[in-house]
Amino acid sequence: MSDFIWCKDIVEKCRNETAKRVVGQTNVVDGILTALICDGHVLLEGVPGLAKTLIVKTFADISGLSFKRIQFTPDLLPADVTGTLIYEQQSQSFSVRKGPVFTNILLADEINRAPAKVQSALLEAMAEKQVTIGEKTYPLPNPFFVLATQNPIEQEGTYNLPEAELDRFLLKIHVKYPTAKEEMSIVKTAGLAALTAVNTVFSAADFNKFKGLLDSVHVEDKIVSYIVSIISVTRQSTSDQTQAAFSRSGQNFGKQKLDFLKYISFGVSPRGGIALFKCAKVQALFAGRDYVITEDVKAVAQSVLRHRIVLSYEATADGITADDLIKKILALMPVP
Repeated sequence: MSDFIWCKDIVEKCRNETAKRVVGQTNVVDGILTALICDGHVLLEGVPGLAKTLIVKTFADISGLSFKRIQFTPDLLPADVTGTLIYEQQSQSFSVRKGPVFTNILLADEINRAPAKVQSALLEAMAEKQVTIGEKTYPLPNPFFVLATQNPIEQEGTYNLPEAELDRFLLKIHVKYPTAKEEMSIVKTAGLAALTAVNTVFSAADFNKFKGLLDSVHVEDKIVSYIVSIISVTRQSTSDQTQAAFSRSGQNFGKQKLDFLKYISFGVSPRGGIALFKCAKVQALFAGRDYVITEDVKAVAQSVLRHRIVLSYEATADGITADDLIKKILALMPVP
């Protein structure tokens, strides 16, 4: 069996094992696995009761990695996340008590319920894979992976994540309602899903193998240009850069055709382009291929870009979402 077929087989096993506890939500499982391979983090957004926590716990079980959960609340302190120094009376010295952030998979449940000071405690951990306690810096376990959840409809007692923190998340995945058929299965097995045993599918060594294979996935320059064009279009609705982005793909639209870009106040940073590039390569691995096609880019575009686009007031007034704009850009951008 080739390494790329092995990748496809592992992904299928992940889906099958997760399906023992979770009905549907295959896109969520794929997104979590994608982020882990890319050394990224995931923000899961969905209303209560959609099994977000169960999905994360199940993924931890099938991965064989260590797992901890933090329930974010308004009275949480940064030390409750990272850890703190404890004074030992007998030795008359301070010792380090490491917080729950020292794990492989960290579930930050309802992350938007904690104030900015607590949210910022995760920034160093997410970006640098390390934590500073007192005067010393401690490396986090490898791999280190944050899965954060938030409720999109409840505003009371919540603190919106700043754009700089949102950009730390590789993917923002919308957890959707199940279909009628899926919900029938959920209702009939209520209370039993969490008790169902699952098998460990992969290990830390397998993750390292995945990451090694990621470098072997070929991306042609025309695909890279396609990715850069998508990113560039989000930045300036009236600039020459926007027209140039479409021109690179063989199109030149007038301002009227691009009028929808007025709904974007700030576009995607280069970090977003890098994320789209990496996630497209993972999609190729999932399909058992060693090369990227445009469908791989489209498959991950919304999850990669939706939280990196800052909408204008007009977009809010007209009920336009980031997903709407991404769909429009993908529809207009010719494939290479």
